[in-house]
Amino acid sequence: MGIENFGENFLQESLPKIEALKGRELTWHFIGRLQANKTRAVAENFAWVHAVDRIKIAERLSAQRPLHIPPLNVCLQLHVGGEASKGGVEAAEIAPIAVAMRELPRIKLRGLMCMPPAETDIQRQREWFRETRQVFDYLNERGMGLDTLSMGTSADFEAAIAEGATTVRVGTAIFGPRSPQP
Repeated sequence: MGIENFGENFLQESLPKIEALKGRELTWHFIGRLQANKTRAVAENFAWVHAVDRIKIAERLSAQRPLHIPPLNVCLQLHVGGEASKGGVEAAEIAPIAVAMRELPRIKLRGLMCMPPAETDIQRQREWFRETRQVFDYLNERGMGLDTLSMGTSADFEAAIAEGATTVRVGTAIFGPRSPQP
C-alpha cells in the first residue's frame, strides 16, 4: 500500500515486526510512553521517538544510540488537558528542557507531540492542538528550528491537521482497533 512509516506503542510487540521487515526501507516511530529500562532497545531500533517527556529519558536515548546510525529524531511531549494518566512536560517548563535536549549529541529534537483528552467536539479538539502549536511557535521564535508537530489520531486527525499537524497517528483507521492487552 506504500506505507513507509510505522508507529508502535508497545516495545515487546514492535521488535519482532522490525526484525521480520528488516531490509525494507521503513521508518519506525516509537509512540508510547517510554520507561528508562526500555531506552536501549528503542535507541537501537527506531528512527523516531514521539513521547519524550523527561530529560533523563532523552539523555539515556542519546547515550545508547549507536554511532553507526543517524541521530534519533525525537519529539518532546507537551502535557495538555491536565489528565494525570498522560505524560508530558507542562508548557511553562518546556523551553529549558528543549534547550537541554538540543545539546545531546545522538538525538535530534524535531518537534512537539501531544495526547489531548478524548473529545468529540471538533472545536474542543482544536483547542488542545492549537495550544501545542502555540508552544511550538514560541520555541521556534526563540531559534529552536523545530519542524514536526506530531498530533492527532484516527479519532481527531482533522482537527489536528487544521491546527498545523505535520504527523498524525492513524493506525486504528488503517488496521482497526487493537486487541485488548493481556
